[in-house]
Amino acid sequence: MNKPSPHVTRMGPLLTPDPSRVLLRPFFPARAELAWNIVARVLALSERECVAELDWVLLGFADRHEDLKAQLRRRFLVVQEFVDRPIEISPERETLVGAYFSLEYALEAAALFNPSIVEHPDQSGLEAGALRFILSLRATGEGHVSSVTFRTGILDVGNEVTLTPLGPYVTEAQPVADAHWLQPASPPMRSRRADDLGAGEFRWDDVSFAPSGPLDSRVLFPAGPLRSHGIEDARFVRFTELDGKSTYYATFTAYDGKNALPQLLTTDDFLRFRFIPLRGPSIVNKGMALFPRKIDGRYWMLSRQDDENILLMDSHEVDYWHNPKVLLRRNRPWEFVKLGNCGSPIETPKGWLVLSHGVGFMRQYGIGAFLLDLEDPTRVLGRLRDPLLTPQADERRGYVPNVVYTCGAVIHGTDLVIPFAMNDSATVFGKVDLSELFYAME
Repeated sequence: MNKPSPHVTRMGPLLTPDPSRVLLRPFFPARAELAWNIVARVLALSERECVAELDWVLLGFADRHEDLKAQLRRRFLVVQEFVDRPIEISPERETLVGAYFSLEYALEAAALFNPSIVEHPDQSGLEAGALRFILSLRATGEGHVSSVTFRTGILDVGNEVTLTPLGPYVTEAQPVADAHWLQPASPPMRSRRADDLGAGEFRWDDVSFAPSGPLDSRVLFPAGPLRSHGIEDARFVRFTELDGKSTYYATFTAYDGKNALPQLLTTDDFLRFRFIPLRGPSIVNKGMALFPRKIDGRYWMLSRQDDENILLMDSHEVDYWHNPKVLLRRNRPWEFVKLGNCGSPIETPKGWLVLSHGVGFMRQYGIGAFLLDLEDPTRVLGRLRDPLLTPQADERRGYVPNVVYTCGAVIHGTDLVIPFAMNDSATVFGKVDLSELFYAME
């Protein structure tokens, strides 16, 4: 007799794309000669005309960006080589030149989806039984470019969700001066295998935010040769070392406009982030997810090399992966088309709890779950026969119909709290009683 499926309670808030959240980004014309012409036209303005134009810029945009004048001056410093002779230029004119080489980018104009959730490093000042969390989201804007945004909030004792109100600005991480990214000298990447990349493409790089800005305002925008067109589906996990120290890792998909490769991101404080290219013959496809601690002295990772199975591998290095072995195969109609994981395993007294995703008829997605042995994660202890989540009627309409998806969940109290995306468009929350979930597994 089949066991009853556990009940998932949907709950708010609903996070929808907000086109008013705009980054100030560099703009450069298609040809260098146009840049010369633009600067020449601004230099030809009288000082009075220049000040008047700058006033219009500030009137229309200063309330949308923090310290807009300073940002535009910094942009001028990047393009000042197009001033054709060393001349005295007023600060107002420099700022106006910077405005002509800047643009607004609505980072989540198209979608806000594929969330992961982790415990916030700061749990001070909360009521008894509450948990402060960090939610990461994939924001997609013009050109289908994906970046990582963050929200913070609190789960109360009953697992109701309260999100921190958003501030008026968003800010992009800036490269750190001692970054160690080495631009590849080889031709553009054509293969999906990380082993085919040149050694110069495996140097890490750091970015950081000003500590004064709230976490909710921070945006990791794609840059660098591997991730120039997207940082997709970040799966954040709080990783605990043997000495008890914690750090945060996130596996994500780096997209360069043609190729997609799994990569790694790490941070201690959500202020400074390090991008670490992954190496090894297993760095293919998407959907890698790191276990939150070492087992038997090694790192462990779930992966999806072939879309057919969920695989498992271990390594002594967090950035090198090889020799994956099949852990779970498709065996139910709702996962006949595709099977993969939905974020990092969660440690429970009963075992490693893992959410999975499956794709069935009409390309409909579902979210399932299975359980692995704590000390031997190659052993599957249980598995849901039917999906835990499938799209309800009001969750089937959107950018990509019939999709529910998550990049990570969190246990709080007696519930598993699952932020999940609908239709690759928006994000909502659900919760399920852990005892019901474990009982339903076969």
